[in-house]
Amino acid sequence: MSVDIQPACLGLYCGKTLLFKNGSTEIYGECGVCPRGQRTNAQKYCQPCTESPELYDWLYLGFMAMLPLVLHWFFIEWYSGKKSSSALFQHVTALFECTMAAVITLLVSEPVGVLYIRSCRVLMLSDWYTMLYNPSPDYVTTVHCTHEAVYPLYTIVFIYYAFCLVLMMLLRPLLVKKIACGLGKSDRFKSIYAALYFFPILTVLQAVGGGLLYYAFPYIILVLSLVTLAVYMSASEIENCYDLLVRKKRLIVLFSHWLLHAYGIISISRVDKLEQDLPLLALVPTPALFYLFTAKFTEPSRILSEGASGH
Repeated sequence: MSVDIQPACLGLYCGKTLLFKNGSTEIYGECGVCPRGQRTNAQKYCQPCTESPELYDWLYLGFMAMLPLVLHWFFIEWYSGKKSSSALFQHVTALFECTMAAVITLLVSEPVGVLYIRSCRVLMLSDWYTMLYNPSPDYVTTVHCTHEAVYPLYTIVFIYYAFCLVLMMLLRPLLVKKIACGLGKSDRFKSIYAALYFFPILTVLQAVGGGLLYYAFPYIILVLSLVTLAVYMSASEIENCYDLLVRKKRLIVLFSHWLLHAYGIISISRVDKLEQDLPLLALVPTPALFYLFTAKFTEPSRILSEGASGH
């Protein structure tokens, strides 16, 4: 096979794009940015992303998909009030919106029309920030080689958030207007207004910290799920198993946190060795059991009552 010989590429992410191929002859263009859906190989040639995402990549995308759903549920619960019958319907609608957004996002991504994606392998943190590695051969002229080396893990999150926002604006106002009878007019749409704030925040978070989140999300899940479970159990004055079983909502919250614990453990272990990593899931109930066994020593109900009385 004969390959067109040209000067070597500078920069970590600059590559040569295939211009012409005839049998064993390949002609490449000048060194520059790779087209979307390609990244440079070790020989500095732009190669199409044809691999399937690893389990860890899917877990990362699942984490980014869960963020708006969890925030939706939090603000719906926060603004719906204890006696409102609309909260359940809004929770289901938020789940439907995010699920449909995820399905549509997969369908419009390459390859179009199927529920899987092709991707490039993430090799290091700098793959997420190629704009920081544009070379300057003469220290004057910059060769711009910024492209999505982690295709499509970076941009697919933005597409998903866009579909979430569109579906929310199409479905939620109609639903809230019809079923949120127990709320005042000013409170009915507050959960929607909250989404109009947190979606831009999530977008900026992905744009700036996507690479950091990719490596840190398992630990973020574990820490936040542990903290929120402890706060919820103390705020609900749960001090024994009876307090936990007396309301179905408390069990739902507990099982939801257990799922998050399991998600974080699987993400950290990556289930590389199934027989060694699966027993770690036995640790999922440990934080809740530890809290129940030690609650009698801390008496959260007494602490809450003293805080409310100002002592």
